[in-house]
Amino acid sequence: MIAIQGRRASRLPLATLFRTFGAPLDSCSFVFSMQSIVDSASQITIPQASAPSVTFRIEPARGWTSLGLGEVWQYRELLYFLTWRDIKVRYKQTLLGATWAVIQPLFMMVVFSLFFGRLARVPSDGVPYPVFTFCALLPWQLFAHALTESSNSLVGNQNLITKVYFPRLVIPIAAVLGGVVDFVIAFAMLILMMLYYGITPGWAIAILPAFILSALLTALGVGLWLSALNAKYRDVRYTINFLVQLWLIATPVAYPSSLIPEKWRALYGLNPMAGVVEGFRWSLLGKSAPPGSILWVSIVVVVLLLIGGLYYFRRMEQEFADVV
Repeated sequence: MIAIQGRRASRLPLATLFRTFGAPLDSCSFVFSMQSIVDSASQITIPQASAPSVTFRIEPARGWTSLGLGEVWQYRELLYFLTWRDIKVRYKQTLLGATWAVIQPLFMMVVFSLFFGRLARVPSDGVPYPVFTFCALLPWQLFAHALTESSNSLVGNQNLITKVYFPRLVIPIAAVLGGVVDFVIAFAMLILMMLYYGITPGWAIAILPAFILSALLTALGVGLWLSALNAKYRDVRYTINFLVQLWLIATPVAYPSSLIPEKWRALYGLNPMAGVVEGFRWSLLGKSAPPGSILWVSIVVVVLLLIGGLYYFRRMEQEFADVV
């Protein structure tokens, strides 16, 4: 029985159907006729509606573009995971773990106290020399670590850069933020030393976060310049350690800025870490006068370094995937 649909549906016997169309009723003809129907049905093409295709094209920015800080905020979760990854990798399979955050500035304090405090008799503005030095070593270690890591961050993440798109600015920022944990651990040691020597900070401690932020921004500004250059010229990485050593000597870590003549202090403030270190001491120890001209000149230099580094990094970003 075959159902034929039209205005009225009716069921007809196969014999009646084939007599109507003049088809023979023998089995061979029946099989042939059915095969013809199947072949005809298989050749029917039913048009299907195709969905409109959407193509996304990612192209590098041309010229001096915007900083794209809003895009960095959209990828804040990636920034968090990269920062946490750097922290875990640093102390993975280490015997002492996070204790290294205290050991490094502590041993440097011992060396400075022996050679500069005892032998050279360097003044310390009325503060015990170990506290005087250790207080300056904390922002310096934060800056030096952030500068070194951010300068090598692009080369160290070349596999990630060449495979996935994301704002490349996330990588050096994550490298800078990774050193904050070490700073917090070492800062607890400084509090114990201040309690031991009976030093109580004054109201200026409220400005302390501003000096910590200045150290991070200084490292980020310089790190953006060096990381972009290091991605293209690999010999830049050999100058980073040398640059950090020279910068340490030029920063008042083992000596006070009061040794600098008054007429040269504004020029000395061109070293942004000079204002950071002196401001850090002043906000915690409170024994010396406010940094004054050194601090204001250092703030201007930090802002210029950061803005220039951001624009240069964004300008070179289009070449990272090709040269890294």
